[in-house]
Amino acid sequence: MIDTPAFLKDAKDLLTQQGFTASNIWYHGTSSALVESIKEQGLLRSGDKALKEAAKKTMATIGNHYTETTEPVFLTQSKELAFYWAQQTVRDRSVRIDGDELPVVLQVVLSEDVNGKVKPDVGAASLLLLPEGENYMAYLAGIYQDSGIEAPAIDLMKADRMDYQNKLGMVYLDADVDASDIQLIAE
Repeated sequence: MIDTPAFLKDAKDLLTQQGFTASNIWYHGTSSALVESIKEQGLLRSGDKALKEAAKKTMATIGNHYTETTEPVFLTQSKELAFYWAQQTVRDRSVRIDGDELPVVLQVVLSEDVNGKVKPDVGAASLLLLPEGENYMAYLAGIYQDSGIEAPAIDLMKADRMDYQNKLGMVYLDADVDASDIQLIAE
């Protein structure tokens, strides 16, 4: 069970019967270990170089080739949802990288032009079919329930693409985000 800090609980303010409302303000969940780099460089597509390097080394030791891909910047409308993904990032990094890392949420304010490039993350359908995705869907159902709204019943393979944004809070931006557009959310 994820214990979201009270100052990040915003879903009740964002949820409607149609899902999460959206604006030009988005959130990104990550590890505290990456904050200084993000403050300097912004949010870069496929930006966790340390984790990618660790994966590359692991693959090399077992004789496999590591093919690096460029992933977009993943965002969500809710600090609460971003915190979930921040915890996943910390967990994923702890498998390969030693250190005391904490989940953090970053606020991203996009210009109108850049905001128009935000897309629903329909590619998340495959993730949501895995145990990690099932955990997210259970977390999301709890948020809906706490907000007094029935959790969405979505057939992930047939869902309207906007359901990924509106009902699941999953979007991406296939562009880097400038550091000046990012702020660490703190209590």
